[in-house]
Amino acid sequence: MAHAAPASGVRTPSVRTRTPDVFSERAHRTAAWAAPVALGLVYGYWVAANSRSGGPITGWNLLLGFVSALVFALLWRGIHALAPHMRRELHALLWTAFAGCAFGFMYSVTGESILRSVGMSLAVAAGVFVTLFYRFYTHEDAEGHRIR
Repeated sequence: MAHAAPASGVRTPSVRTRTPDVFSERAHRTAAWAAPVALGLVYGYWVAANSRSGGPITGWNLLLGFVSALVFALLWRGIHALAPHMRRELHALLWTAFAGCAFGFMYSVTGESILRSVGMSLAVAAGVFVTLFYRFYTHEDAEGHRIR
């Protein structure tokens, strides 16, 4: 079997290069507010559905859903703006606290006991912390600067 010899003068990149950004700056600005709004609406609907437990939709149920969606979206946007300026441990811990509290509230409106709600939210928060800490730990250099 014959194999092709490497071509001389052809350089293989030894440094990882960043993939090109295919979206415009406008698309990124739109996604910065559209993502929290969409996730907040899904969260608010889920909270309202858990609260009514399959019963009829009421005005208070709608209010609970929209207030939950608004609070979720505002907190998501605030944490998304604040967290990248923190070290990786605090960055992961902030998102962990947000995820644990969001899940705990959503689970508590189902009518389960507070101990079960706290236990479930701590389990979810532990999984989120492990996952995010690993992600942030592997995406920073030794000095703590994010690799972009």
